Amino acid sequence: MRPGTEKKLYKKVQEKKVALHHICEVGVWLPEMSNVLDFIVSEKIRTTLVEPDPKSIAAIHAYFRDYPNVQLLPYAAFDHHGVLELVQRNASTFVSTLPYSPALVNDNYHIQQEDRFTVECRRFDELDDGTISLLSVDTEGSEWYVIQYLKSRPLVISVEMHGKSYLNPYYAEIAGWMAREGYAKWYMDKTDIVYFRKGAFPITGAEKLQLSLMAAFVRFRRARKQIGKLFSPKAGK
Repeated sequence: MRPGTEKKLYKKVQEKKVALHHICEVGVWLPEMSNVLDFIVSEKIRTTLVEPDPKSIAAIHAYFRDYPNVQLLPYAAFDHHGVLELVQRNASTFVSTLPYSPALVNDNYHIQQEDRFTVECRRFDELDDGTISLLSVDTEGSEWYVIQYLKSRPLVISVEMHGKSYLNPYYAEIAGWMAREGYAKWYMDKTDIVYFRKGAFPITGAEKLQLSLMAAFVRFRRARKQIGKLFSPKAGK
């Protein structure tokens, strides 16, 4: 990777000098957009990628063909072993039966038959060997189906939880699991909350302040978007 192009997750972990041995990303989409790309390429850390979309699977195989540290599991993570219907809307691929997802909330997308497709799915405890030290999950609303079946207790867990008007449909369940299992919020951005296992590394006062400010910004932005929808021309129809 060229210096200065690293993703924030990688930079933050490097700053803390966290020793990682096994990284897992669930919901990769395009390999060059992977949230853990820097760990794979720069650090050569053992990495498990979980991605069910056939187009993405082909791209991932091609991109990482010279990286023996990468294993690809071609499944969707859900609550059973079998098959699952997904819907693809541009960069957003989500489970068709979810209460809502970013595409449905932020883009006012309505599911079209031609966007549906079926993939193999597994419970995450079938895919998790118990050694994951960093987990990144972006599955467009079904992140809870990864978290609730975790066998590992990673040092760092990044989860897509919000974005514009969207709030993860299982926000309360994920937050409750984190609290029960000894995790706290480390930092957040416009879409993700990154948790850390308490005691894994120290958190500075500046980081706590940045977390509070970003949390306030996310709440404000979501409220503004929701108010804007109420007063939009379409809302009155």
